[in-house]
Amino acid sequence: MLSLLHIENIAVIDRADVEFTPGLNVLTGETGAGKSIVIDSLEASLGWRTSRELVRAGAGSALVTATFTDCDAADWCEENGVDFDGELVLSRRITGDGKSSCRVNGVPVSAVQLRELGLRLIDIHGQGDGQRLTNERWHLSYLDGFGGVAKELGEYRAAYDALRALEEELDTLTLSEGERERRVDMLGFQIRELERAGVTPGEYDEKLRRRDFLKSAGKLSDAVRDASSCLLGTERSDGAVSLIESAAGSIAYALRWSEELAELSRKLTDLRYAAEDVSEELRELREKLDFSPEELDELDSRLDTLKRVMRKYGGTEEAALRTLEDSRRELEAIESSDERIKKLEAKLEPARGRARELADVLTARRKKAGEDLEKAIVRELRELSMPGATFTVELSPRDLGPDGADEIRFLMAANTGEGEGRIARIASGGELSRIMLAMKTVLSRTDTVGAMVFDEIDTGVSGVAAQRVAEKLAAIGNGRQVICVTHLPQIAAMADTQFSIEKRVEAGRTFTSVTRLDKAGREREIARLTGGDNVTNTTLMAAREQLDAAEQYKRGR
Repeated sequence: MLSLLHIENIAVIDRADVEFTPGLNVLTGETGAGKSIVIDSLEASLGWRTSRELVRAGAGSALVTATFTDCDAADWCEENGVDFDGELVLSRRITGDGKSSCRVNGVPVSAVQLRELGLRLIDIHGQGDGQRLTNERWHLSYLDGFGGVAKELGEYRAAYDALRALEEELDTLTLSEGERERRVDMLGFQIRELERAGVTPGEYDEKLRRRDFLKSAGKLSDAVRDASSCLLGTERSDGAVSLIESAAGSIAYALRWSEELAELSRKLTDLRYAAEDVSEELRELREKLDFSPEELDELDSRLDTLKRVMRKYGGTEEAALRTLEDSRRELEAIESSDERIKKLEAKLEPARGRARELADVLTARRKKAGEDLEKAIVRELRELSMPGATFTVELSPRDLGPDGADEIRFLMAANTGEGEGRIARIASGGELSRIMLAMKTVLSRTDTVGAMVFDEIDTGVSGVAAQRVAEKLAAIGNGRQVICVTHLPQIAAMADTQFSIEKRVEAGRTFTSVTRLDKAGREREIARLTGGDNVTNTTLMAAREQLDAAEQYKRGR
C-alpha cells in the first residue's frame, strides 16, 4: 500500500505530503489545478521516464519520495542488496538538466531497477491505457495476463527460438552457388590478409613508442655524449671521475696524519664508484641509441600495415584477431556445409513439430481463457450500466511467431441488437472508459499488486453510468488500495479518503496544494463538482445526501 507521497518542486507543486489510506482515495480539483501532477510525481518515484520540464521553474532540482507499507518485495530487495522490513521508501531526485538519481531504502539503484520494483507495488491506469484497448496489438497481452499462461508461453518461446536458430543457420549455409563462391573468396582474402599482417596484441603501441624514441635519438645521443665527457673527460681536460679519483688519493695520503679524514675518504671512494657506474650506464645507453636508418623505415612501414588492418577490421588488434578467428570458423563451416546441412535438416522437422505442439497447448489455454474473460467482462459491463453489451475474444490462426500461432482480437457490441465490431469503431469515450475499468477489475483478480491508480477513468461517463463506475471503484477498493483522479461527484462521494487539489497565485508565483478533506470539506467539494462555483445550501444538502447514500452503499456491500 502507498502510505505517503512526498513532493518537492514538481511543476507547480512547491511542497506537498499526501498521506494515502487503504480503500478508495480520490483526488478532485479544477481542471489544470495539478491533479495529474500528483500522478506524474508518483510515476517518477516508480522509475518512469521523466524530463527537466518536471522540475519547478527556478528550482535546481526536484524530489519525490513514495513510502509503501505491507508490501511483498522481499525477493527483489534480496536480489538488489536492499534491506527490507516490510516498508519501502522509493526516492528520486531530478536535476534541472534532466538527470536523476534513484534510491530504495537509501540504497542507490538505477531507474530500470526502480521501474521493475514499481511494477510489483502499484498498477497505474493512465489516460493512454484506453488507447491501448483500441490497439489490437495489446489484446494478446491482456488475454495472456488474464489466462496466466506465462509458463506455457515461456516453454513455447524456448522451442520457437531453437527452431528459428536452426532455420537461420540453414539459410546461411544454403547459399546459392554464386553467393557461396563470393563468400568463400571474401573470407579467404580476409584470412590471408590478416595472417600476412601477423597482428599481435599490444604490438602497435610498442612499435609506436620505439619509433618515437628513435626519432628523438639524435638529441638523446648528444646529451648522453656530453654527460659522458663530463664524467670521463676529453683530450684537453680531465673528467669528473678522474678528478674525484685524484681527490680521493689526496685524502687517502693525508690519513697518515689525521684519522679524522677517514669518513671523508670513504665518501670520496663511494662517490668515485658511483661516478664510474654512471659512466658505464651512459656507455650502454649510447650503444642503444646507435641504430640504422633502415630500422626507422621498417618501423614506419610496420605501423602503417597495422594501422590499415586495424582500421579495416574493427579498430583494434583484438578486433582484427577476432575477425580472423570468425572468418576461419565461417569458412570451415561453409566448406563443410553439406554435411552440416544434412544434420540441421534432420533436426528441423522435430523442432518444428515441438514448437507446433507447444503452440497448440498455448492456443487451447487461450481459448479457455478467452471464454472465461468474455463472461467476466460481460458481467462487469452489466454492473457498469451496459446491460446490452457483448464482448468476444476472437482467436484466429496464424503462422508460428514469437507469441505463438494465434491472432487475438477483442470485439464488442455496446447495445442490444447491434452487431459486434472492433472496439475502436464501436465504443464511445464513456463506453471505452467502462470497458477499460471492467478489464482492470477482472485482471486485478489475478495479480498481487497491492495498489491501483486510475487517472480520469471517468472520461465521457455521467449519470447512472457514473454511479456504477463509482460503485465498481469502491468494490475494488474493498480488497486493495485504489487512488483515483476524477471530476465526478459520484466517485468523490464513494471515496474513503478525499483530497482537494487547489491552485493559487502568491507574489507572482503559482502554487498547488494538496489537502485532505474532512466531512464538511467533502460536502463543499462535491457541491462544487455538481454545481460549479455557485455553491448553495441546496447543492450542499445534495452533496450531504450523496455522501450519506455512498456510506450506506458501502456498509451494505
